[in-house]
Amino acid sequence: MEKIRQAKYDDKHYNTNIALREMELVNKKYKPLLDKINSGAELSEEEKAQHEEYKKEYEKAKHTTLSNKVQMIFQDPIASLNPRMTVRNIIAEGLIINGVHNKEFINDEVARVLKLVGLVPEHANRYPHEFSGGQRQRIGIARSIIMNPELIVADEPVSALDVSVQAQVINLLNDLRNTLGLTIIFIAHNLSVVKYFCDRIAVMFYGNLVELAPADELFAHPLHPYTKSLLSAVPFPDPIVEKNRKRISYDPTKDHDYSKQRPSWREIVPGHFVRCNDEEELKYKKELKK
Repeated sequence: MEKIRQAKYDDKHYNTNIALREMELVNKKYKPLLDKINSGAELSEEEKAQHEEYKKEYEKAKHTTLSNKVQMIFQDPIASLNPRMTVRNIIAEGLIINGVHNKEFINDEVARVLKLVGLVPEHANRYPHEFSGGQRQRIGIARSIIMNPELIVADEPVSALDVSVQAQVINLLNDLRNTLGLTIIFIAHNLSVVKYFCDRIAVMFYGNLVELAPADELFAHPLHPYTKSLLSAVPFPDPIVEKNRKRISYDPTKDHDYSKQRPSWREIVPGHFVRCNDEEELKYKKELKK
């Protein structure tokens, strides 16, 4: 019980600090305007419009919590959207749950994020079944960004889509990452997509990280045998090269000898980490020197 009480306290305390920080940032952004209001000076029409924007942003900042800062994009764009809810209600659900009830503000925010993901405000009153798979995933993306998160976990966001649509959604996520300053944890099995989208790649085997490196470094110099086996399975466009290419299979019982020393997380070169023991670390360093 004590641990549960402590967890509840930590969550409440952390959420309070996040909300205070967000309110401070909004106040700092509008400081010249607020100083003018406090001085009693008359506002121009443009400044009045800015004041309305300030009130909306401040209201949103008051309800900021840790869950607002971390959002999710799901793999299945059909199952992840409630078929009985309109697009507006699906996207606005996070705002409503967090205490935002101003209808005008909600409608404006929904329209804003719909435009950001390549849809139009008129789509807000439709239902999920009226959209294609790619459009449904855009709705899911809009739902994830309406809370202005800092981190988005994207779980296989394009694997359920047609190949022709996958590139569009990947490019959309890339644009949103740059525009909104997002950090995206992109979970995928398609290594070509991962290489195109990600700055750093982490390879997992049975729930354990085995290698982590910048994308270009990992593809140029894979070290862990499981990483090598994954890369060898990527199809090559040249049929002659593909036919004669050697496949690498990974067998953890044969590729490692951990009877004397257990593996640990080690930095082989700056930014390139591998789960290995002393013997393997020396071997990997020699590989990189060749």
